Amino acid sequence: MVLVASFVALGALWKTPQLEAHSTGLDLGQVFSRLILGPLRVLVQAISVLLLALVFATALVGTSDSRTNLAPTWVYVIFWLGLPLLSVFFGNVWRALSPWGALADAFVWLWERGGRKARPLAVYSERFGRYPGAMALFAFVALELCYPDPSGPRVLAFAIALYTYITLFGMLAFGRKTWSERGEGFAILFAYIARIAPLCERGGRIRIRVPLTGLAGAEPARGSILFIAVALGSVAFDGYSRTITWQDLVARVEAPYVIDRPGTGEILTTGLNLAGLTAAILIVLGAYLAACGLARSMVRTPRSLVPEFALSLVPIALVYAVAHYFSLFVIQGQFMAPLASDPFGRGWDIFGTAGVRPDIALLTPNAIWYVQAGALVLGHVAGLAVAHDRAVGIFSDREDALRSQYAMLALMVAYTVGGLWLLSRG
Repeated sequence: MVLVASFVALGALWKTPQLEAHSTGLDLGQVFSRLILGPLRVLVQAISVLLLALVFATALVGTSDSRTNLAPTWVYVIFWLGLPLLSVFFGNVWRALSPWGALADAFVWLWERGGRKARPLAVYSERFGRYPGAMALFAFVALELCYPDPSGPRVLAFAIALYTYITLFGMLAFGRKTWSERGEGFAILFAYIARIAPLCERGGRIRIRVPLTGLAGAEPARGSILFIAVALGSVAFDGYSRTITWQDLVARVEAPYVIDRPGTGEILTTGLNLAGLTAAILIVLGAYLAACGLARSMVRTPRSLVPEFALSLVPIALVYAVAHYFSLFVIQGQFMAPLASDPFGRGWDIFGTAGVRPDIALLTPNAIWYVQAGALVLGHVAGLAVAHDRAVGIFSDREDALRSQYAMLALMVAYTVGGLWLLSRG
């Protein structure tokens, strides 16, 4: 009902594009921008490199117990769940926080100190678009959701080393900016989420703007919609994998091999989870493509609407993550206090917080449900508004703009119902 009411209100009141008109924002001043983008950024970059080294070291030589090793909590809670929250409030902070970007910047600075010009080794072909980034994101969520022991410190050490090698090689080959926008999965994801934020950087200045205005326009880069589908579909699969139906299926597949051939059972369940993850991504992608195809046929336009409405899925991907993971972030994030004092699991108490015990009763079931349901509905309304704004911008006839949104409304309703169903079953 909320989505339908929002659709009617948008059709009646939102007659011209609004997002792009308000996307410039207000300049917060030269002094503030220089502080944030100058010395403070360099300090943050140095800290991020040290943190990467610390997390890698704890994963490599720390305790093998994932509960008392810093790396799993840092990677899957603080980094994976915390960075999107920072991005949605403060903009593209990953541009400064990325340790790989910091290492690339340091290399360029050292190279050019000798009077040489730093240039990429090759020109990135746009026919590859964001497919490398989508593959990188898929690899990470596959590790998290499909591998039998995703929190194993040694597994994470290997993953960190491999991702560092690929990312630095990509930046060396094609340049930091190009690889960050096309091949670095985390950079692309956080940049998408940052487009919702009220803060942005433009022309070397920090600006404050109306939220969502960064989502104005189309998204023509190849692989963009696949990337967003991976982000959204992976959360959907995570929710479905917690249902009794899926867990029973996994148990039946693994049961014949538990005693005699446990390794075979793990391989089969990993393959099953990979199939489920891939199916979830394809369902999300297929639903969007079908909605765009239906909208195109309803307005009888020769232009593809797939890139035009792609950014309307960004708020949905964000709220799916918030709905599924915010309670995990609040509860598990508290474990950072003892882990900070004993990152390697050696019995240390560096900051005197090793004895801190998390409050697992911090969130009530009702509070969790209200936040989950509210986030899903709000995010889908935001997605509907972004799609509608784009429609009135590309169709001169108002009736065509409205007709193009019938299919998008159906898509948003389907995503909302699916999200609520997953939450109720998880």
